[in-house]
Amino acid sequence: MSDTANILLVDDEPGMLRYIRTLLEVDDYKVETASTGEEAVERVQKGLHPDLVLLDLLMPGIDGLQTLEQLRQVYPGVKVVMLSCVSDTRKVVQAIRLGAHDYLTKPFQKAELDAVVDQCLGTNQQNYPSEVEELADDVFFVAASPAMRKIRSQAALVANVDIPVLLLGESGTGKEVLARLIHKLSPRAHRTFLKVNCAAVPADLLESELFGYEAGAFTGANHPKPGKFELCNKGTILLDEIGEMPPLLQAKLLHVLQDQQFSRLGSRSVIKVDVRILAATNINIPEALATKRLREDLYYRLNAFTMTLPPLRDRKEEVPILLKHFMSRMAERYARAPLPMSATMMQACLEYSWPGNLRELSNFIKRYLILGDEKLAINELHPKSDGNGAQFDTAPRNPAESSGGLKSLARNAKDEAEAEAITRALEETNWNRKQAAALLKISYKALLYKIRQYGIAQAKSHHKLSAGA
Repeated sequence: MSDTANILLVDDEPGMLRYIRTLLEVDDYKVETASTGEEAVERVQKGLHPDLVLLDLLMPGIDGLQTLEQLRQVYPGVKVVMLSCVSDTRKVVQAIRLGAHDYLTKPFQKAELDAVVDQCLGTNQQNYPSEVEELADDVFFVAASPAMRKIRSQAALVANVDIPVLLLGESGTGKEVLARLIHKLSPRAHRTFLKVNCAAVPADLLESELFGYEAGAFTGANHPKPGKFELCNKGTILLDEIGEMPPLLQAKLLHVLQDQQFSRLGSRSVIKVDVRILAATNINIPEALATKRLREDLYYRLNAFTMTLPPLRDRKEEVPILLKHFMSRMAERYARAPLPMSATMMQACLEYSWPGNLRELSNFIKRYLILGDEKLAINELHPKSDGNGAQFDTAPRNPAESSGGLKSLARNAKDEAEAEAITRALEETNWNRKQAAALLKISYKALLYKIRQYGIAQAKSHHKLSAGA
């Protein structure tokens, strides 16, 4: 344990102050105390800069939440752990939003206090996650930037509060990975985690996929089938692309959120479940609410807590770590020796904006590993725009520079033609992806894949995504 860390303990009960102070001083922490929120704020204003604040939630005068808010205004970098006799979900969520690092429910044992203090102060590295945190096969969470470390800290807190969480962010930023992290850190970690992509399942099948059906419920339903909610009882379900769920089905989902019960298709009996719901989307929320694409009551139910993942271009310090990790994973998967990343390639990767985020970076490493051509890989990172915001690689290549020869040139030409056709269809439909898919005579899912594959991005200064996008 550290003998220099300074902890400010704030509690209005003298007995609790003495008890916690004794527990901390046993481990040689320097402990300052305050019996009110006002006193704590005043001491920090006068120059006290504690490494950690342990703050009681319920106090006379300004309460713990108000004190937390004022402390972070005076000393923005301070780490705060909230203490309370009552496990109040609403107040826990407020505390997280205001920047609390953790939450302890009184009475607690010394081991619980030690674990929280060690993690906040970083004195026990076993409790502190590394930059790359393995979650499952080929699933990992990277927290190397300040923004992602904050996301990781929030995930640890919200994981223990059994409320819905809405995950926002551009396509490919890692919303599913974040959902898996929340599940892993929650008391439900040993139970089932399931993901349902609401955009990938046809609207008329999505209800039966989620809630199941009885035999005879519709043509072809010869046997009863449980839905994802039944299969995920006591676990966590991620509803990905929640903005693509039909409004009528959103109403049924709202009922499940409120009452934790539903009926299978073709059945009158009610099934009760205990499922934690996480939802993810990259849609424009205000626009979706205004156009009734997303029910307002469902949104506010799901929005008990919102986490927004920053795009990769806003956390460039993670690019080298991700490149190395993806290279290691891909090399193992394809039984190849990892390829080196020259200073020139690394610089090109750091300067590139990665419109497809982690998904694009993963595909980039896969192509580089398979083709083994660094010059070709670097050329991929210098896309040209068609003037409408769609970006794709049009740089001419010398056949001698390409390990694929004529086949590679044909493939590049095909890719460029597809990207141009998709961009034109999107422009013609005002970026309504469903209409564009119909125009191109491909499935909606195939269109989404190709948009990500070619890194087609809509210019911010041009159209907004329409309601059906």
